[in-house]
Amino acid sequence: MANKRALIVIPTYNEKDNLPILIDRIFKIDLSAHITELHLLVVDDNSPDGTADLVRSLQSDDPRIHLLSRPEKQGLGKAYVAGFDYALQNGYDYIFEMDADLSHDPAYLPEFLNRIQHCDLVIGSRYVKGVNVINWPLSRLLISYFGNKYARWVTGMPIQDATAGYKCFKRETLQAIDLTRVSASGYSFQIEMNYRAWILKFKICEIPIIFYDRTIGASKMSTNIIREGFLLVWKLKIKNLFGKL
Repeated sequence: MANKRALIVIPTYNEKDNLPILIDRIFKIDLSAHITELHLLVVDDNSPDGTADLVRSLQSDDPRIHLLSRPEKQGLGKAYVAGFDYALQNGYDYIFEMDADLSHDPAYLPEFLNRIQHCDLVIGSRYVKGVNVINWPLSRLLISYFGNKYARWVTGMPIQDATAGYKCFKRETLQAIDLTRVSASGYSFQIEMNYRAWILKFKICEIPIIFYDRTIGASKMSTNIIREGFLLVWKLKIKNLFGKL
């Protein structure tokens, strides 16, 4: 096996209670079949609960943990773009997205790495095999499920879960996407990244996962985020039609 390195980018805002649990679970997974190194990058937006200080304390005992501390809350999309830039600058071969709220089970990491050998972007999908969401209110599930159908209808992307936040990119995929042009800041950032990869003809695969709603802390979902996603799909399609994407 060639020396391959992976980075998991984890954006945080007030995730002090969840993060130690997540990090412990991640590093218990054996990924040696595909990579020689796994590192984590926490991108923290100046969490008032002291998330960044916690990460600094964890770093002192484990050099695999990295911190990118930003001065203010700037949105999920910008946090991920900052993390992607870090990954590309530091030579990682595979770059993951993962939520800090324990909704994404690290047990799926080996399957991501298995599939990324034959794909350019792997998405952990809640909807590729039925509906696999635990403990969501019905209203939020319906918004998510039909929002994904809407995104697929408008954009034409053959993706069942375009808003999924558990993903793995090959380095080459992120290098080909002009990250400076990515505009979405909320959860619709996931749609935009998928769309940009798709129009560049990268191979996108979905693997089924079970998504667990957070049990600690508060959700970041809002009506503004939903509105952004509703409008973004048309913006992306029109820009692409006119060669402006």
